[in-house]
Amino acid sequence: MSTGLVFHERYLWHHTGNHADYVPYGGLVEPLQHAESPDTKRRIKNLLEVSGLLDELTRIKPRPATKDEILRFHTKKYFEHIQSLNKTISVDAGISAPMGIDSFDIALLSAGGVIEAFDAVINGTVDNAYALVRPPGHHAMPDIAMGFCIFGNAAIAGMHALAKTDIQRIAYVDWDVHHGNGTQAAFYSNPNVLTMSVHQDRNFPTNTGLIEENGEDEGTGYNINIPLPPGSGVGAYEATFDRVIIPALYKFKPELIVVPSGFDGGANDPVGRQMMTSEGFGSLTRKLMKAAHDLCEGKIIMTHEGGYSAAAVPFLAHKVIETMAGRDSGIVDPFQNIIGRMGQQELQPHQDNLIEEAEKLLLNL
Repeated sequence: MSTGLVFHERYLWHHTGNHADYVPYGGLVEPLQHAESPDTKRRIKNLLEVSGLLDELTRIKPRPATKDEILRFHTKKYFEHIQSLNKTISVDAGISAPMGIDSFDIALLSAGGVIEAFDAVINGTVDNAYALVRPPGHHAMPDIAMGFCIFGNAAIAGMHALAKTDIQRIAYVDWDVHHGNGTQAAFYSNPNVLTMSVHQDRNFPTNTGLIEENGEDEGTGYNINIPLPPGSGVGAYEATFDRVIIPALYKFKPELIVVPSGFDGGANDPVGRQMMTSEGFGSLTRKLMKAAHDLCEGKIIMTHEGGYSAAAVPFLAHKVIETMAGRDSGIVDPFQNIIGRMGQQELQPHQDNLIEEAEKLLLNL
Protein backbone atom coordinates (compact mmCIF):
# COMPACT_ATOMS: atom_id res chain seq x y z
CA MET A 1 0.00 0.00 0.00
CA SER A 2 1.36 3.43 -0.93
CA THR A 3 0.44 6.55 1.00
CA GLY A 4 1.19 10.00 -0.34
CA LEU A 5 2.18 13.03 1.72
CA VAL A 6 1.85 16.65 0.70
CA PHE A 7 4.06 19.04 2.66
CA HIS A 8 6.04 22.18 1.96
CA GLU A 9 8.21 24.31 4.22
CA ARG A 10 6.40 27.41 3.00
CA TYR A 11 3.20 26.25 4.70
CA LEU A 12 4.97 27.05 7.96
CA TRP A 13 5.70 30.62 6.84
CA HIS A 14 2.03 31.66 6.88
CA HIS A 15 2.15 34.15 9.76
CA THR A 16 -0.90 34.55 12.00
CA GLY A 17 0.58 37.19 14.32
CA ASN A 18 0.27 37.56 18.06
CA HIS A 19 -2.99 36.74 19.81
CA ALA A 20 -3.94 35.06 23.08
CA ASP A 21 -4.73 31.68 21.49
CA TYR A 22 -7.39 33.07 19.12
CA VAL A 23 -8.36 36.28 20.95
CA PRO A 24 -6.70 39.54 19.82
CA TYR A 25 -4.34 40.92 22.42
CA GLY A 26 -4.68 44.39 23.95
CA GLY A 27 -5.96 46.00 27.11
CA LEU A 28 -5.86 43.31 29.77
CA VAL A 29 -5.06 40.56 27.23
CA GLU A 30 -1.31 39.99 27.17
CA PRO A 31 0.20 39.09 23.77
CA LEU A 32 0.84 35.42 23.10
CA GLN A 33 1.25 33.20 20.06
CA HIS A 34 -1.80 32.58 17.88
CA ALA A 35 -3.30 29.10 18.31
CA GLU A 36 -2.97 28.39 14.58
CA SER A 37 0.82 28.61 14.59
CA PRO A 38 3.28 26.54 12.56
CA ASP A 39 4.24 24.45 15.60
CA THR A 40 1.79 21.57 15.34
CA LYS A 41 2.35 21.07 11.62
CA ARG A 42 6.13 21.25 11.94
CA ARG A 43 6.12 18.79 14.82
CA ILE A 44 3.91 16.35 12.87
CA LYS A 45 6.45 16.37 10.04
CA ASN A 46 9.31 16.05 12.52
CA LEU A 47 7.77 13.03 14.27
CA LEU A 48 7.17 11.37 10.89
CA GLU A 49 10.86 11.87 10.14
CA VAL A 50 12.15 10.71 13.53
CA SER A 51 9.97 7.58 13.46
CA GLY A 52 11.20 6.65 9.98
CA LEU A 53 7.67 6.70 8.56
CA LEU A 54 8.44 9.72 6.38
CA ASP A 55 10.83 7.59 4.30
CA GLU A 56 8.04 5.12 3.56
CA LEU A 57 5.62 7.76 2.25
CA THR A 58 5.41 8.94 -1.34
CA ARG A 59 6.05 12.66 -1.47
CA ILE A 60 3.54 14.63 -3.53
CA LYS A 61 4.86 18.00 -4.62
CA PRO A 62 2.35 20.83 -4.15
CA ARG A 63 1.84 23.65 -6.61
CA PRO A 64 -0.19 26.86 -6.38
CA ALA A 65 -3.85 26.55 -7.27
CA THR A 66 -4.84 28.65 -10.26
CA LYS A 67 -7.31 31.50 -10.09
CA ASP A 68 -9.82 29.47 -12.10
CA GLU A 69 -9.53 26.59 -9.63
CA ILE A 70 -10.14 28.91 -6.67
CA LEU A 71 -13.11 30.50 -8.44
CA ARG A 72 -14.91 27.18 -8.65
CA PHE A 73 -15.82 27.84 -5.01
CA HIS A 74 -14.94 31.44 -4.15
CA THR A 75 -16.20 34.64 -5.68
CA LYS A 76 -13.98 36.82 -7.87
CA LYS A 77 -14.42 39.72 -5.47
CA TYR A 78 -13.25 37.56 -2.56
CA PHE A 79 -10.23 36.26 -4.48
CA GLU A 80 -9.17 39.80 -5.31
CA HIS A 81 -9.70 40.89 -1.70
CA ILE A 82 -7.36 38.19 -0.39
CA GLN A 83 -4.86 38.96 -3.14
CA SER A 84 -4.85 42.64 -2.15
CA LEU A 85 -3.74 41.69 1.39
CA ASN A 86 -0.72 39.68 0.26
CA LYS A 87 1.87 42.27 1.31
CA THR A 88 0.07 43.40 4.45
CA ILE A 89 1.48 42.71 7.90
CA SER A 90 -0.92 41.09 10.40
CA VAL A 91 -4.44 41.68 9.12
CA ASP A 92 -7.67 39.81 9.71
CA ALA A 93 -8.94 38.75 6.30
CA GLY A 94 -12.43 37.99 7.58
CA ILE A 95 -13.76 36.46 10.79
CA SER A 96 -10.85 35.22 12.91
CA ALA A 97 -8.73 34.60 9.82
CA PRO A 98 -5.37 36.34 10.32
CA MET A 99 -2.97 36.81 7.42
CA GLY A 100 0.56 38.10 7.02
CA ILE A 101 2.95 38.90 4.21
CA ASP A 102 2.69 36.31 1.37
CA SER A 103 -0.24 34.51 3.03
CA PHE A 104 -2.21 34.76 -0.22
CA ASP A 105 0.58 32.95 -2.07
CA ILE A 106 0.86 30.31 0.64
CA ALA A 107 -2.91 29.79 0.68
CA LEU A 108 -2.77 29.14 -3.07
CA LEU A 109 -0.04 26.56 -2.41
CA SER A 110 -2.18 24.98 0.29
CA ALA A 111 -5.20 24.63 -1.98
CA GLY A 112 -3.03 23.44 -4.85
CA GLY A 113 -1.37 20.86 -2.60
CA VAL A 114 -4.75 19.35 -1.81
CA ILE A 115 -5.64 19.28 -5.51
CA GLU A 116 -2.39 17.42 -6.20
CA ALA A 117 -3.26 14.91 -3.47
CA PHE A 118 -6.67 14.35 -5.06
CA ASP A 119 -5.11 13.82 -8.49
CA ALA A 120 -2.48 11.40 -7.15
CA VAL A 121 -5.13 9.22 -5.50
CA ILE A 122 -7.60 9.42 -8.37
CA ASN A 123 -5.04 8.50 -11.02
CA GLY A 124 -3.60 5.70 -8.90
CA THR A 125 -0.13 7.14 -8.24
CA VAL A 126 -0.82 6.39 -4.55
CA ASP A 127 -3.54 4.43 -2.78
CA ASN A 128 -4.36 7.21 -0.34
CA ALA A 129 -2.85 10.51 0.74
CA TYR A 130 -2.48 12.95 3.62
CA ALA A 131 -2.20 16.64 2.72
CA LEU A 132 -0.33 18.29 5.60
CA VAL A 133 -1.15 21.79 4.43
CA ARG A 134 -1.54 25.22 5.97
CA PRO A 135 -3.53 27.48 6.14
CA PRO A 136 -6.51 25.18 6.71
CA GLY A 137 -9.71 25.48 4.73
CA HIS A 138 -12.96 23.94 5.98
CA HIS A 139 -14.40 27.16 7.45
CA ALA A 140 -13.74 29.39 4.42
CA MET A 141 -16.98 30.50 2.79
CA PRO A 142 -17.36 31.55 -0.86
CA ASP A 143 -17.05 35.23 0.01
CA ILE A 144 -15.41 35.44 3.43
CA ALA A 145 -12.40 34.05 5.30
CA MET A 146 -13.28 32.46 8.60
CA GLY A 147 -11.85 30.43 11.46
CA PHE A 148 -8.16 30.59 10.43
CA CYS A 149 -9.14 29.47 6.89
CA ILE A 150 -8.44 31.45 3.71
CA PHE A 151 -9.40 29.19 0.79
CA GLY A 152 -11.67 26.14 1.04
CA ASN A 153 -8.96 23.59 0.24
CA ALA A 154 -11.02 20.40 0.39
CA ALA A 155 -14.06 21.94 -1.31
CA ILE A 156 -11.94 23.43 -4.12
CA ALA A 157 -10.21 20.09 -4.71
CA GLY A 158 -13.54 18.27 -4.72
CA MET A 159 -14.94 20.66 -7.31
CA HIS A 160 -11.78 20.13 -9.35
CA ALA A 161 -12.28 16.35 -9.20
CA LEU A 162 -15.90 16.61 -10.29
CA ALA A 163 -15.00 18.95 -13.16
CA LYS A 164 -11.76 17.42 -14.43
CA THR A 165 -11.81 13.70 -13.64
CA ASP A 166 -14.22 10.79 -13.99
CA ILE A 167 -15.18 11.00 -10.30
CA GLN A 168 -18.91 11.67 -9.93
CA ARG A 169 -19.66 10.94 -6.26
CA ILE A 170 -17.61 12.22 -3.33
CA ALA A 171 -18.19 11.78 0.41
CA TYR A 172 -16.67 14.13 2.99
CA VAL A 173 -16.20 12.99 6.59
CA ASP A 174 -15.04 15.96 8.68
CA TRP A 175 -13.82 14.97 12.16
CA ASP A 176 -12.42 18.37 13.18
CA VAL A 177 -13.85 19.52 16.52
CA HIS A 178 -15.39 22.50 14.72
CA HIS A 179 -18.21 22.31 12.20
CA GLY A 180 -17.07 22.16 8.56
CA ASN A 181 -19.38 24.98 7.54
CA GLY A 182 -17.45 25.98 4.43
CA THR A 183 -17.46 22.48 2.96
CA GLN A 184 -21.14 22.18 3.83
CA ALA A 185 -21.89 25.44 2.01
CA ALA A 186 -19.96 24.32 -1.08
CA PHE A 187 -22.15 21.28 -1.70
CA TYR A 188 -25.37 21.95 0.23
CA SER A 189 -27.61 21.52 -2.83
CA ASN A 190 -25.49 18.90 -4.64
CA PRO A 191 -26.78 15.29 -4.47
CA ASN A 192 -23.48 13.99 -5.90
CA VAL A 193 -21.59 15.03 -2.77
CA LEU A 194 -22.32 13.72 0.71
CA THR A 195 -20.97 16.07 3.39
CA MET A 196 -20.78 14.80 6.96
CA SER A 197 -19.36 16.65 9.95
CA VAL A 198 -18.74 15.18 13.41
CA HIS A 199 -17.98 18.10 15.69
CA GLN A 200 -18.49 19.58 19.14
CA ASP A 201 -21.92 21.14 19.39
CA ARG A 202 -21.81 24.87 18.57
CA ASN A 203 -18.11 25.33 19.30
CA PHE A 204 -17.29 27.21 16.08
CA PRO A 205 -19.15 28.60 14.29
CA THR A 206 -21.71 28.82 17.08
CA ASN A 207 -24.67 29.17 14.71
CA THR A 208 -24.03 26.28 12.29
CA GLY A 209 -23.60 22.53 12.37
CA LEU A 210 -27.02 21.75 13.76
CA ILE A 211 -28.55 18.36 13.13
CA GLU A 212 -31.44 20.02 11.28
CA GLU A 213 -29.11 21.24 8.51
CA ASN A 214 -29.71 18.38 6.08
CA GLY A 215 -29.17 19.91 2.62
CA GLU A 216 -31.53 21.77 0.33
CA ASP A 217 -33.18 21.43 -3.09
CA GLU A 218 -31.70 18.44 -4.93
CA GLY A 219 -29.15 18.06 -2.15
CA THR A 220 -31.75 17.50 0.57
CA GLY A 221 -30.60 14.59 2.69
CA TYR A 222 -26.97 14.78 1.55
CA ASN A 223 -25.63 16.86 4.44
CA ILE A 224 -25.34 15.20 7.84
CA ASN A 225 -24.22 16.95 11.00
CA ILE A 226 -23.51 15.10 14.24
CA PRO A 227 -22.97 17.84 16.88
CA LEU A 228 -21.60 15.78 19.76
CA PRO A 229 -21.90 17.22 23.28
CA PRO A 230 -18.75 18.63 24.91
CA GLY A 231 -16.84 15.93 26.79
CA SER A 232 -17.44 13.23 24.19
CA GLY A 233 -14.71 10.59 24.18
CA VAL A 234 -13.70 7.65 22.08
CA GLY A 235 -16.92 5.76 22.86
CA ALA A 236 -19.10 8.51 21.41
CA TYR A 237 -16.96 8.86 18.30
CA GLU A 238 -16.88 5.09 17.74
CA ALA A 239 -20.66 4.90 18.07
CA THR A 240 -21.11 7.85 15.69
CA PHE A 241 -19.02 6.16 13.03
CA ASP A 242 -20.54 2.71 13.54
CA ARG A 243 -24.14 3.91 13.53
CA VAL A 244 -24.15 6.96 11.24
CA ILE A 245 -20.98 7.67 9.25
CA ILE A 246 -20.15 4.19 7.97
CA PRO A 247 -23.76 3.22 7.17
CA ALA A 248 -24.16 6.51 5.30
CA LEU A 249 -21.07 5.77 3.22
CA TYR A 250 -22.35 2.33 2.27
CA LYS A 251 -25.71 3.79 1.35
CA PHE A 252 -24.24 6.65 -0.70
CA LYS A 253 -21.48 4.55 -2.37
CA PRO A 254 -18.90 7.28 -3.05
CA GLU A 255 -16.08 6.95 -5.55
CA LEU A 256 -13.81 8.95 -3.26
CA ILE A 257 -13.73 9.63 0.49
CA VAL A 258 -12.31 12.91 1.79
CA VAL A 259 -11.53 13.61 5.43
CA PRO A 260 -11.02 17.22 6.53
CA SER A 261 -8.73 16.08 9.31
CA GLY A 262 -8.57 18.25 12.41
CA PHE A 263 -7.08 16.91 15.62
CA ASP A 264 -8.58 19.51 17.92
CA GLY A 265 -10.94 16.79 19.16
CA GLY A 266 -7.98 15.47 21.15
CA ALA A 267 -8.27 15.80 24.92
CA ASN A 268 -5.27 18.15 25.21
CA ASP A 269 -6.51 20.72 22.73
CA PRO A 270 -6.86 24.33 23.90
CA VAL A 271 -9.82 25.17 21.62
CA GLY A 272 -11.88 21.98 21.90
CA ARG A 273 -13.53 20.14 24.78
CA GLN A 274 -13.59 16.57 23.48
CA MET A 275 -11.52 13.61 24.68
CA MET A 276 -10.25 11.75 21.62
CA THR A 277 -6.98 9.80 21.73
CA SER A 278 -4.48 8.59 19.18
CA GLU A 279 -5.86 5.04 19.45
CA GLY A 280 -9.33 6.46 18.90
CA PHE A 281 -8.29 8.29 15.73
CA GLY A 282 -6.51 5.15 14.55
CA SER A 283 -9.71 3.15 15.01
CA LEU A 284 -11.79 5.67 13.06
CA THR A 285 -9.20 5.56 10.28
CA ARG A 286 -9.46 1.78 10.06
CA LYS A 287 -13.24 2.00 9.79
CA LEU A 288 -12.96 4.50 6.94
CA MET A 289 -10.30 2.43 5.18
CA LYS A 290 -12.50 -0.66 5.34
CA ALA A 291 -15.39 1.29 3.83
CA ALA A 292 -13.10 2.77 1.17
CA HIS A 293 -11.78 -0.70 0.31
CA ASP A 294 -15.32 -1.97 -0.16
CA LEU A 295 -16.70 1.06 -1.97
CA CYS A 296 -14.02 2.97 -3.87
CA GLU A 297 -10.83 0.94 -4.25
CA GLY A 298 -9.40 2.38 -1.04
CA LYS A 299 -9.38 5.96 -2.30
CA ILE A 300 -9.10 8.26 0.74
CA ILE A 301 -7.61 11.74 0.96
CA MET A 302 -7.15 13.51 4.27
CA THR A 303 -6.67 17.28 4.29
CA HIS A 304 -5.19 18.84 7.41
CA GLU A 305 -7.39 21.28 9.30
CA GLY A 306 -7.17 22.12 13.02
CA GLY A 307 -5.36 20.78 16.07
CA TYR A 308 -3.56 23.15 18.41
CA SER A 309 -1.78 21.17 21.12
CA ALA A 310 1.78 21.25 19.84
CA ALA A 311 2.78 18.46 22.22
CA ALA A 312 -0.05 16.01 21.58
CA VAL A 313 -1.21 16.58 18.00
CA PRO A 314 1.87 14.98 16.36
CA PHE A 315 1.00 11.65 18.00
CA LEU A 316 -2.62 11.84 16.84
CA ALA A 317 -1.58 12.59 13.26
CA HIS A 318 1.18 9.99 13.27
CA LYS A 319 -1.26 7.25 14.29
CA VAL A 320 -3.63 8.21 11.46
CA ILE A 321 -0.91 8.37 8.82
CA GLU A 322 0.76 5.11 9.82
CA THR A 323 -2.66 3.44 9.80
CA MET A 324 -3.27 4.76 6.29
CA ALA A 325 0.14 3.41 5.26
CA GLY A 326 -0.43 0.02 6.86
CA ARG A 327 2.68 0.43 9.01
CA ASP A 328 3.52 0.00 12.69
CA SER A 329 6.48 2.22 13.43
CA GLY A 330 6.50 1.32 17.11
CA ILE A 331 5.84 4.88 18.21
CA VAL A 332 4.26 4.97 21.67
CA ASP A 333 1.99 7.92 22.37
CA PRO A 334 2.87 9.12 25.91
CA PHE A 335 -0.54 10.80 26.22
CA GLN A 336 -2.57 7.67 25.42
CA ASN A 337 -2.45 6.04 28.86
CA ILE A 338 -3.40 9.33 30.54
CA ILE A 339 -6.21 10.40 28.23
CA GLY A 340 -7.48 6.91 27.52
CA ARG A 341 -8.12 6.30 31.21
CA MET A 342 -10.07 9.49 31.82
CA GLY A 343 -13.56 9.15 33.16
CA GLN A 344 -16.50 8.99 30.74
CA GLN A 345 -14.47 7.88 27.75
CA GLU A 346 -17.29 5.38 27.26
CA LEU A 347 -20.47 6.33 25.40
CA GLN A 348 -22.74 8.29 27.77
CA PRO A 349 -26.57 8.29 27.71
CA HIS A 350 -26.91 11.91 26.56
CA GLN A 351 -24.40 11.27 23.76
CA ASP A 352 -26.28 8.14 22.76
CA ASN A 353 -29.50 10.16 22.52
CA LEU A 354 -27.90 12.61 20.11
CA ILE A 355 -26.47 9.82 17.94
CA GLU A 356 -29.90 8.17 17.90
CA GLU A 357 -31.35 11.38 16.45
CA ALA A 358 -28.58 11.49 13.85
CA GLU A 359 -29.33 7.90 12.80
CA LYS A 360 -32.74 9.06 11.57
CA LEU A 361 -30.97 11.15 8.90
CA LEU A 362 -29.95 7.94 7.13
CA LEU A 363 -33.54 7.61 5.99
CA ASN A 364 -33.16 10.80 3.93
CA LEU A 365 -30.27 9.50 1.82
